[in-house]
This record gives sequence, C-alpha cells and structure tokens, in this order.
Amino acid sequence: MSTRTITLFASLSLALFSFSARAQESDIVAQADGYTWPTDTKVLEKLSQWQDLKFGALIHWGLYAVPGIVESWSICNEDWITRPEGTTYEGYKQWYWDLSKVFNPYAFDPGQWADAAKDAGMKYVIFTTKHHDGFCLFDSQYTDFSIAKGPFAKNPKKDAAKYVFEAFRDRDFMIGAYFSKPDWHHPGFWNPAYATPNRRPNYKKEAHPDWWKSYVDYTRNQLLEITGGRYGQIDILWLDGGWVTGSEVGLEAVLEKARARYPGMISVDRTIQGPNENYQTPERMIPDKQIDHPWESCLTHSYDWGWVPNAPYKSAHKVIGILAEIVAKGGCLVLGIGPNAQGLVEDRQVVILKEIGEWLGRCGKAIYSTTITPDYHPADKLWFTASKDGKTKYGIYTLGDGEALPAAISWEGNLPKGAKVKLLNNGKALKAVVKDGKVSIKLPRGLKAEPIAFSVTFGK
Repeated sequence: MSTRTITLFASLSLALFSFSARAQESDIVAQADGYTWPTDTKVLEKLSQWQDLKFGALIHWGLYAVPGIVESWSICNEDWITRPEGTTYEGYKQWYWDLSKVFNPYAFDPGQWADAAKDAGMKYVIFTTKHHDGFCLFDSQYTDFSIAKGPFAKNPKKDAAKYVFEAFRDRDFMIGAYFSKPDWHHPGFWNPAYATPNRRPNYKKEAHPDWWKSYVDYTRNQLLEITGGRYGQIDILWLDGGWVTGSEVGLEAVLEKARARYPGMISVDRTIQGPNENYQTPERMIPDKQIDHPWESCLTHSYDWGWVPNAPYKSAHKVIGILAEIVAKGGCLVLGIGPNAQGLVEDRQVVILKEIGEWLGRCGKAIYSTTITPDYHPADKLWFTASKDGKTKYGIYTLGDGEALPAAISWEGNLPKGAKVKLLNNGKALKAVVKDGKVSIKLPRGLKAEPIAFSVTFGK
C-alpha cells in the first residue's frame, strides 16, 4: 500500500480499533499453585535481588505505535478482535505488515524513557524485543522484518534494543528482554498456504514438520542472538505467548548457554508451569491473597500496553495503591509504558510517573526490600509490609483521587509496649493509641492529600 493509503487506514484504526485487549485471557491466570522452585543457587540469588526491587517498567513498542493501536493483536483473527468496518482480514494484515515501511522513530530517545522510569522509582525494565507480530526491535541477522532494516536503517541507533538496554543499564536497572515465542510473520508459524484462524500455528505440525522446524530454528537462533552478548547482561528472559512452550523452541539449550555467560539469569516462560517459569506473571490482575513464591502483576498504565492517543492513564494515587497491595501480597508490579511512533514517552505519562516517584522518594522504605507480614490488610485501604529483620512494620494507607485524608488511621490489633511510629511522608513521629484491641494513629493537620506511609518499629 502507498503511504497515503496507510495513513488513511491508520486514521480509521484510531477511530474504530482503540480498545482494551483481552490478549491472553485464556492463557494467563494467577497461578498460586504449581510453582517449581529453581535449584540453581545463582538463579535463586538473582530472584531474591529482583524481589527486592518491587517496581518495574514493561515497555511495549513496535509497528502498532504508528497508528496507535493495541499491540499486534489486530492481525489475530479471533472473534474478540474488531477492525475497521469494510476492511478484509487479508487486506488489513497486509496494511499492518506494510507499517514496517513507514516506521521511522526519528526522535527515538531511550535515555528519555529510562529517565522517566527512574524518576518514577522503577528499578527494573522489561523491553519488547519482539511482539507476536514478529517485528524485531533488534538487528536480527535472520530476518529483514526489523526496525534496523526499514526507514530507520540509516539511524546510528537502528539496533534499538541495544540502546534501550544500555540506557537503562546506565541508570542501574535490572535488564529484562521480552520475547514472543509465537511469530505470526514467520511462514513456519502462520504459513501463507493456509488461512490464519487464531493465534496458533495455522497448520498441523505433523503434516508439515519442515515448516515447524524452520520456525523452531528461527526462534531459537533469535533467542541466542539476544542472550549471546551483543546486548550486554540480560538479567531476565521474559517469554510471552503461552500457547507455545519454551521447550518446543529449545529454551533449555538457550538457557544453558546464556547462564554460562550470565550466571543466574531469570527465565520467565510465562504461564508454562515448571522449571523455566522462575516467577509467575498474572496479567491485568492482582491475586486475591498472598503468594509465597516469586510473582509479578503486569498491569497497564492506561488501558493498553502500547501507546494509544488520548489514553486515560491511571493517576499516581491509583498506581501507588496498586503497588502497595501487590507488595503487601508478596509480589512485584511491572507497569506498562508505551512510547509513541516518534520514539518518546509522552509528556502526560511522564508527569504521572514523576509524581509516583516523588512519593516513593519519601515513602519507599515501606515498599523496597520489604517482605510480607501475616496481618497485611487489617482495614479498608490499609496494607502492611515488613522489614526483613522483623523489627519494623510499614503501613500504607491508600487514597483515591479527590478523597480527603481521615483524621486517624485505625485497625484491629495491638502494638507492643514502646513501639515507635513515624510518618514517612514527612519524617515526623506519630502517637499510637491502643484501646480495646484497636490501634489508632492520629494524623497531623495540614498533610497533603496523598497516600500515607508510616513505620512501626519494635524494640531498640
């Protein structure tokens, strides 16, 4: 299609195809059971380091940023997908593939992304090296369907993943590489000889073993590219697309080589229970109760993972409340950030992220490097975490937008004699009153209307 046609199609897509993706509802659930603890001590050490970080960024960026639509799901022919009226499925798919001919993020600035995430108080990043559409954000020698081979090819930062990882690594982030095992662009997964009825391979593997082998070899080779040293240390290999298992594409061999180079690298073969799912990843949800093994809720900041125009971002108060609940239940939060087609995180999102980080700068002791405590939710809006040495508990009282702070924070329970309470928001001491099995902490007047965090320290 011509650029003019693509532009017209994009405008139609903006009007008719901005929605919150169900994506992998059938594949992704909160798995409280079935976790397999790693036996590799280096992996266990890395997992412990990761669990202390609590808050990360999940960055979706690709062809879908050009029209501003929800990731690559629009080319999946399932009954929950909607596309512009009057378009054919094959025509739409070709339009989508042709976005690779116009994707030219001239303002690409991974330093701006990393600064926004650091200002938010985030400590690790997961970056989409390739989503389900197969478009690579790294310079793969195995395909031309890549940011490095289109209009952006002459840019010195054409190997985008390299510069993203470097920018975040320079700011002391733990580095994660998102990679989709399914690849809808590869003829060994969706072969052009057949229709593509859903997200899975569109043929019987037994009937075409050569097609399947070509896809498996391609996928394994790309994983080896990402983990082979060119992109520096990869701490987390985050594999999406649970309708294909890591074992099917040779993940074990990839991990053996990768961990020889980067000992302890975490493997997240999402929703595939077993030794290659080192932590679990409930998507767009928070588990009902505490989970005692490593896990992470992956949630969007708006409705979608990628950039969509006029997105209704969650407020700083909302994100802080979500983070408090997740950490109190023993998990980490990875929040979706979607740079636009120019290669920038938009200002509206940056402002909110900075507000989150400003709060964490004062109250982060209640979040980072904490552990769970049994009575973690004794009252509405109130969540508790604990220090690892057991000497301090932290309370976080969440506050919705437009809500006023209460005069006091109360919950059922008792405090040991001599316990000291301090308001983390401003560092001032608070007085706790215990009466009839109920604790009450009076808040000083004039506090900013924001989530409240306080410490309760026992003993000396």
